[in-house]
Amino acid sequence: MPASEPVDIVVATGNLGKLAELREMIGPGFRIVSAAEAGAEMPEETGETFTENATLKARAIAEQTGKIAIADDSGLEVSALSGSPGVHTARYAGATATDAQNREKLLNVLQDVGKHERQARFVSVIAIALSPQEIITARGVCDGTIAFEERGEGGFGYDSIFRTLSGKTMAELEPAEKNAMSHRGQAMRMATKLLADRLQGLGSPPEAQE
Repeated sequence: MPASEPVDIVVATGNLGKLAELREMIGPGFRIVSAAEAGAEMPEETGETFTENATLKARAIAEQTGKIAIADDSGLEVSALSGSPGVHTARYAGATATDAQNREKLLNVLQDVGKHERQARFVSVIAIALSPQEIITARGVCDGTIAFEERGEGGFGYDSIFRTLSGKTMAELEPAEKNAMSHRGQAMRMATKLLADRLQGLGSPPEAQE
């Protein structure tokens, strides 16, 4: 980072598991706060794609705080379900569904689908709003299959039923191992490089230039 002081970034998420992962991935040079800590309210996710949802969240938080905002919109696409649950991943079993209820519904829906037809992928789009008008996006994809039962104690969301190409579920991976291969890790590495390049070009954080 060219700036001597850490750059403030507000993370646009209410998901504590996702917040912890993003804090780990963003690394040094940045001072990370959640939207709640910054006194910002999360917008409704009305987009039809991951990119639309990530962008609207990052823009809304940047508008409310006047700081750089970063948002992730990610989900699970299952081939046998024509790409569902997709952008509805977090609400697959209903608007107030828990992670466990979402996993249970997916396993039930796929109970008669054979092991060779259970292909799936996690998709993540990271959006970084340097301002409400200037937004950087990056996309990551992690291929795998849906397991027949839950395995592993780590992670969150669908991690315990998403079997990676290594043979382990996401929930069986150590955090560093997961971040190295995950959809969110891929997108974040690309996004933070784009951010660092942009800040280097600016010479200082956008808010300091105003």
